[in-house]
Amino acid sequence: MNIEDLRTFVEVADTGGVSPAARRLGISKSMVSRRLARIELELGVQLLARTTRGAGLTEAGVTFREFAAKTCSEIEIARETILPDGDLRGRLRVAVPLTSGPMYFAPVLAEMASHHPQLQIHAEYSDRFVDLVADGFDCAIRVGLLPDSNLISRRVGEIYGKLVASPAYIRRYGLPETPGDIAAHQGLIGAEAWRFTENDRIVTVQPQGRFSSDNGAALASAAAAGLGLAWLPDCVTHEYLASGALVPVMPRFPLPVGTIYVVRPSSPHPARKVRILCEFLIASFEKRRHPNESVNGVPVANVLDA
Repeated sequence: MNIEDLRTFVEVADTGGVSPAARRLGISKSMVSRRLARIELELGVQLLARTTRGAGLTEAGVTFREFAAKTCSEIEIARETILPDGDLRGRLRVAVPLTSGPMYFAPVLAEMASHHPQLQIHAEYSDRFVDLVADGFDCAIRVGLLPDSNLISRRVGEIYGKLVASPAYIRRYGLPETPGDIAAHQGLIGAEAWRFTENDRIVTVQPQGRFSSDNGAALASAAAAGLGLAWLPDCVTHEYLASGALVPVMPRFPLPVGTIYVVRPSSPHPARKVRILCEFLIASFEKRRHPNESVNGVPVANVLDA
């Protein structure tokens, strides 16, 4: 039985339909349908009950899916074991946050592609919260608190941020002195509540305001225009701060350090390409934390790049 046919069946079973499986595999829907038909013809049983909403497993399909998934996993491990010098092949589809992605993650993905020329990397930049299985992603890079889910997560780095405002806004409305004062100000509202560190505890504030966006760059632009206070990562505000268009607010109450994770669907055998991506990200953020340190007299950046 063709291993690609087996893999296609597992993807359809796990994603719930031909379309999401086709996106995840990077092939056409007609190709997925042909592969499924070949398996059912060879086995002589119906594995999937197709409906207008997708595809569900029959009783035989539930049983066969476990054997097919185990076979695909073992073949993938065998392939990775015999590849020379840790080469990666195939396709890596990763969801990346738009706000922090271009600065923090795009260079890492480019470096990974350079090291593994036979690997196809497809990165989708968006600040929406994607469904990894339904949307066909191998993994996602996420920042901040993770909601409860059956996804597997791995911590790969940290991100820092500030509360900022424009000098014009401050001249007009003054400065908040404590998190409690924010209720009297215009907040530029993103996807999360604002959190601050006060005496080793976290204080959460729900800002109020008339401008909201799920994109950090849009919030930074609105803050520079004097529309209100913005709670943003440094990668979004650093140019505004350098030019003086924005200034830090309430530095006595710093934002908690944001944790960066790589999350992936639950599987006993994670794809090696996802593990390698995690290693590249960890090395990148280590260089950011210790840019001037050295190992045996050689700068850390050079050691990690070797």
